[in-house]
Amino acid sequence: MNTTTSKSKEFEDHYSGTLADYVTAIAWSPDGTTLAATSAAGEVVLWNNGHLTTLQTGNGKSVDCVAFSVDGQFLAVGGQDGQVKIWRKQELIATLENAPAWVDKLAWNHTNNQLAFSLGRYVQVWDAQTLDIVNTVNFENSSVLSIDWRRDGQYLAIGGYQGVKIWDTQNWDEEPYILDMTTVSVAMAWSPDGKFLASGNMDRSVTVLEWGNPDPWVMRGFPGKIRQLAWSEATTKVGAPILASSSVEGVVAWEKLEDESAGWEARILTNHVDVINAIAFAPQSLLLASAAADGWLCLWNQAQDISQVLTGVSGGFSSLAWHPGGKFLAAGGEKGELLIWSKALQGQGFGRR
Repeated sequence: MNTTTSKSKEFEDHYSGTLADYVTAIAWSPDGTTLAATSAAGEVVLWNNGHLTTLQTGNGKSVDCVAFSVDGQFLAVGGQDGQVKIWRKQELIATLENAPAWVDKLAWNHTNNQLAFSLGRYVQVWDAQTLDIVNTVNFENSSVLSIDWRRDGQYLAIGGYQGVKIWDTQNWDEEPYILDMTTVSVAMAWSPDGKFLASGNMDRSVTVLEWGNPDPWVMRGFPGKIRQLAWSEATTKVGAPILASSSVEGVVAWEKLEDESAGWEARILTNHVDVINAIAFAPQSLLLASAAADGWLCLWNQAQDISQVLTGVSGGFSSLAWHPGGKFLAAGGEKGELLIWSKALQGQGFGRR
């Protein structure tokens, strides 16, 4: 491991707690006051100012996905028992029964309180205002492996076997736009500016579609399937965000070149020695975090150089999430650890370039 770190630590220990099992997912509320975490034991907990509140105790059935609505009013979780549960503040207001389907993907619209969640080959959209299902779309080709709304709420993208399908949310009955592939889209994400959609694929490739351009870029040469994708909110000198992709124990940062025909330039980030389970850019920054099964959480300044390595789990890291203001970084562990670091006052690495 490369243990080179900055002389002054960027992040320091802030909180440490433990859930009963593998931390499956974590998410910050939009105002940054609350962190939600779920576990393979079925727990749903809220962290607020050093205190843990339990919304659901473990029942032995994994809860696998968690997300806050854009206004922070609602918290949704889904899991092994097929239930989607929604809380307003700390009051359970809806339980959507979908057994025997396993709900492992969900995402809130960025402009209203509509929640999309996976049901096998289908995605349903539930509205928190009407407390009702407002739409169901059929992915058809396979089980749904990823769901992402574009930031303006106009498009819902769904990934799986043979690519990504993109529905216009203003006209659900229209045929979806299809980013066609001969492989499986394992991970998928819109860029924050809505210009690009990236797909990490089973055939060891990354596909990047520029919205409005029918010819996507395809990048190859990875050691294994692409497990994770992350876009930066901050942009480079050419006005494009950086795309990070992880495969096995490596991360590649992709930077768009000025010459359209040249596409994207790859920068390989190597430090981990086991599978990377989560990557994410800090808000409005090019500081990238990667968390892996090796028990290291690496911070990459400018998505380039290691600036700090965080530890604190007895096994590996399973998940990570940046505070919306960048002040905290939270991570979950394979043994149930829930850790939060705070940004040190003298910390560097948050500037745009």
